[in-house]
Amino acid sequence: MAPPHTMHAAGRRFSGTLLVMRVVISGASGFVGGWLIPDLESRGIETVRLVRRETPPAGNREAVWDPAQGRLDPAILEDADAVINLSGRNIASGRWTASAKRELWDSRIVTTRVLVQAFHACSTPPSLLINASATGFYGDRGAEMMTEEDQPGSDFLASLVRAWEQEAAGARGAGARVVMLRFGMIIGRGGALARMLPVFRLGLGGPIGNGKQVWPWVAMEDVLGIIEFAMNHETVEGPVNAVSPNEATSRDFAKNLGRVLGRPAILPVPAWVVRLAFGEMGHALLLASTRVRPARLLEAGYSFRVPDLAAAIRKSLD
Repeated sequence: MAPPHTMHAAGRRFSGTLLVMRVVISGASGFVGGWLIPDLESRGIETVRLVRRETPPAGNREAVWDPAQGRLDPAILEDADAVINLSGRNIASGRWTASAKRELWDSRIVTTRVLVQAFHACSTPPSLLINASATGFYGDRGAEMMTEEDQPGSDFLASLVRAWEQEAAGARGAGARVVMLRFGMIIGRGGALARMLPVFRLGLGGPIGNGKQVWPWVAMEDVLGIIEFAMNHETVEGPVNAVSPNEATSRDFAKNLGRVLGRPAILPVPAWVVRLAFGEMGHALLLASTRVRPARLLEAGYSFRVPDLAAAIRKSLD
């Protein structure tokens, strides 16, 4: 078991040392959850996964809920020190048709609303809610640098993220500290990188559009580190840009991925092809430019584990 950790806002302490820590996690089966749960448990933290199925939970490490029907037993949260909400359909899973947008919306807004309602129904609610969010909050802002103080964009993704964060903020009314982690593209084994690899391994990869658009990114090692940091530092609150301080363009991604794989990465994908293939989703995720600074993390003293893009890609492929 890992050495005990001192907790400030979440967790029970005895003589300054962590005695018990219990975290309830929604969206545990997703990309981040698959890495987060082993990381937490390696540090002696008890995790409870919220699962959506009719069969009984597998022991005390699972609890069944049904957010679509608004069902979550508040007793599940009673003994928890924190809730980590990672729920949400993959934003890049396909074209944003009207029905897809509704699924993207409900998978975030409805699930978060049910969690927050459970906070309010608890006699002793968890003292911390860490809610996933996204740099899509800012929209396509070109060369303008964004911090947590800036206003949201005006496209669908920005509206979705804004509404998502507003739902999470409702847990403050139950006395919880709320942290909204605005993730950029997460570089780790799986996720967006896995979708790029087949093309780049064939030597057919390259920058998308003009290659100048900035893609906010963060290594999976820092996703885990930032979550741990947020749990341990009560001054971290509200929206937090969970991105590397070293920005990268589409051209930088192509160059670094090609270099790590030992393949050429010079074949550009024209913007019109992206729009034709992916529509609105393609513009928002691949062609938009969003420069984001992790101002609150840097001010709070977080030290990035993997701030270099090439190193993040290399670690993901090891």
